[in-house]
Amino acid sequence: MRLPFLNRVPTFDHGIHPVYHKETGSLPIRRFPYAPRLFVPLSQHIGKPAIAAVRVGQEVLRGEIIATPDGFLSLPIHAPATGVVEAISPIASDTGKMEMAITIRVYEADGQEVKIRNPHELECLRGKALAMVMQEVGVAGKGGAVFPTHAKLVPPSGAVIDTLLVNGAECEPFLTCDHRIMLERAHDVMTGVKYARRVCGAPRAIIGVEDNKLDAIAALEAALPADGTVSIKVLETKYPQGAAETMTYAILGREVPVGKRSSAIGVIMNNVMTLAYMGKLLPLGEGMTERVITVAGPAVARPGNYIVPLGTPLRFLLEWVGARSNASEVILGGPMMGAAVSSLDVPITKGVCGVLAFGKSEVEPQRSYPCIHCGECLSACPKKLNPTQMGLLAAKREFEMMADRFSLGECFECGCCSYVCPSHIPLVQQFRIAKSFLKDKARSA
Repeated sequence: MRLPFLNRVPTFDHGIHPVYHKETGSLPIRRFPYAPRLFVPLSQHIGKPAIAAVRVGQEVLRGEIIATPDGFLSLPIHAPATGVVEAISPIASDTGKMEMAITIRVYEADGQEVKIRNPHELECLRGKALAMVMQEVGVAGKGGAVFPTHAKLVPPSGAVIDTLLVNGAECEPFLTCDHRIMLERAHDVMTGVKYARRVCGAPRAIIGVEDNKLDAIAALEAALPADGTVSIKVLETKYPQGAAETMTYAILGREVPVGKRSSAIGVIMNNVMTLAYMGKLLPLGEGMTERVITVAGPAVARPGNYIVPLGTPLRFLLEWVGARSNASEVILGGPMMGAAVSSLDVPITKGVCGVLAFGKSEVEPQRSYPCIHCGECLSACPKKLNPTQMGLLAAKREFEMMADRFSLGECFECGCCSYVCPSHIPLVQQFRIAKSFLKDKARSA
């Protein structure tokens, strides 16, 4: 069934149509229990880590600031539960590195209401003044980049923003948390859009949603402001429709110049869940203590979308959803761009949108064969790069040539090339290694 207000727009060139496994999109958001201990990293965003503001043995209240931001490109950390600080020490992170974190022993008998709020008079605030208040909420991008939201919304000097794009595509397989947020919290989305427009100065906002989420589109349509400043654009269901550059092109027909940000063409983009949380927390003066994530995969007995306290260990989460004994790989994020974790002691942070558990049969590595020059990867790449040639260069460790002659830096690692390769060559993994090598070389120069 098609709804009368749905106006299709052109999509981007290339891309793929994987099996989406969006079954959890029909399940309402449920609240997750508190683990006995929460491990809250000081770095949950791009930029400088927060600075611990508590001591071991100190009692903290849910919503209380336990770490302060270190400059404008940083965020405060709020206590996700009422309890006592047991440690401030390094823990394992999803990157494989050890990072400083605050360990909170949760008071089991506490009702866990948010007890600390700092509301502001928002109606008179605009631009950077409003962004400074937003910083207190501690919201980072929920689409995976975890850029501090308040900083992302402030345009560079001289830039004129004409459009705020709101990313509701959620094109990654398995993930449906954005879908449920749009369906259940459309009012929060619109409130967040209102405040985001006040910061960046955009006269209009456009929410892009793929056409496999008709119920969410209807919910957003019902919540649109009457002044016509916010509209919805329906996009073809195709991966990676939710990437910033592909969505900008699909909706506005604009291309971001090489080496530039979207602000150079008058656009700022935010994830729909990011703005929903901003719309909920900012008027209340509450800090971010939890987030909605999708927990799914063949090895999960009770998949769904859950409100999970930040700092919840993966081990506790997987036990509670009934991870099966055959689970052999756990991915944070989606299967295309997410990363497998090496430890179940890693906690849920602001940037985790999904936890996927797979059995051995689903993740068993396939044998790679030589490239047959079929061109499938060229037809799939949304950036119109040459993955074939870059893969051959990567095998010879010609990383500089990949960057200089074949625009390696333009690859955003969507994984389309690896997905379609009939020879099962791990192209995107090779590109990540090349980028890492070049970054380390530049750092040591």
